[in-house]
Amino acid sequence: TFPALGFIINGLFGRKASKNLISWIACLAIFFSFCISAAIFYQFLHLPPTERVFEKNVFDWVVSGEFSTTIGFRIDALSIVMCLVVSGVGFLIHVYSVGYMHDDPGFRRYFTYLNLFVFMMLILVTANNVLLMFVGWEGVGLCSYLLIGFWYKKDSASNAGKKAFIVNRIGDFGFLLGIFLLVSTLATKGIWTLNFGELQKHAVLLDTSLATMITLLFFVGATGKSAQIPLYVWLPDAMEGPTPVSSLIHAATMVTAGVYMIARLNFLYSMAPLTMYVVAFV
Repeated sequence: TFPALGFIINGLFGRKASKNLISWIACLAIFFSFCISAAIFYQFLHLPPTERVFEKNVFDWVVSGEFSTTIGFRIDALSIVMCLVVSGVGFLIHVYSVGYMHDDPGFRRYFTYLNLFVFMMLILVTANNVLLMFVGWEGVGLCSYLLIGFWYKKDSASNAGKKAFIVNRIGDFGFLLGIFLLVSTLATKGIWTLNFGELQKHAVLLDTSLATMITLLFFVGATGKSAQIPLYVWLPDAMEGPTPVSSLIHAATMVTAGVYMIARLNFLYSMAPLTMYVVAFV
């Protein structure tokens, strides 16, 4: 929630604030997120491995007939490590950006986008279901467009932003098809959920061919987000954004989203040897 608060405060009320105040709000928002992540990680170290899972459903989100999904979050060994990386590296990049962007007229806009990016990335890695993860997935795609094309008055920058956005839409279409195929397949077997824990329990109901198709479609999304063949073409142009953006997007967060997604859905990928060969080859 802290990056979201930073985004709201600087976005709505930062117009008349000093650069000093804007940077403090933006940096502290990420620092507090890192502190909370570190505290949870410390608590996990003192728990037995089998108990290092915390899941909380906040409220029902999409309910239609027998299908339902929630706004819910899952903290486990995988997600807490990603939270530490995103918030820790994100904080350092925020601090570096204060000096790098100090004389830029878009200073407030830059830190507003940066806080939103980190918030969306944290949504992606803490979501407890595929649909909420996709919200974070799309959120970082939007923020990458805004940050890569930050200096939008330059044609090269605006074109680079549009290129990243369009290429990622191609990958995300594959991701969506994978979600649709997963839901429709499980629905025929009476399973109406996208929760990761529940999916892992019921994954045995999928045969190898269906698991292969679903995981390949998800991998199309990963090639877009993580800039892998064949959807890597947006990455070289993305250097048109400010240098700290390149550090955040291309090293620490967004390009690891595809890797995280495959790790989170490892129970599906382990059922699809052909997909794992494709992933290894790419």
